[in-house]
Amino acid sequence: MSLLIKRFIFSGLIVIGLYSNPSWASTANCSNSSSHEAFNIEGLKSELMVTALSCQAQDQYNTFISQFRSIVSNQEVKLKNYFRSNYGKRSTKAYQKAYDDYITQLANIQSSQGLKAGTIFCLQRMSMFDEIKPLKTANELSQYAEAKDIIQPTSYEICQAPSSAKTNKISKRRRASNKRISHKK
Repeated sequence: MSLLIKRFIFSGLIVIGLYSNPSWASTANCSNSSSHEAFNIEGLKSELMVTALSCQAQDQYNTFISQFRSIVSNQEVKLKNYFRSNYGKRSTKAYQKAYDDYITQLANIQSSQGLKAGTIFCLQRMSMFDEIKPLKTANELSQYAEAKDIIQPTSYEICQAPSSAKTNKISKRRRASNKRISHKK
């Protein structure tokens, strides 16, 4: 059998395997993760802050913060929880340093992008203040940030592990058997 035919058959088997086993479709949920949303909103907030400072638009930034104060605060808590759970195992200082480094790097990379853009930066970014005014929820802000392709300093693993039906069934059985044991006493 020729090498070309073997490759074709092998490729076909891979495609069949993917479509016959839908487990690949239940991979980790990244776009709906609360951390994903928090990173998007923190990126948007930082982008608007850089825009405000670069374009003398502090009043518009203050309006944004006033309008979305509770959402921004809640997302900051989620973001800190992300860093705490991923970097706080060593110490409180480790997670705080990782969080502070992220915030600093975020502002630095967004500022440098603004400097690279030159005078067109303000023309491109000032409209964002008007575009976010009708938004109401954290999800809407997060989707807006994704649509604007807000730059992040690095990539963080922000996917939630998929739930397993088998694990859930086992957990339910354990809880049920624990209840039976405790009632026998």
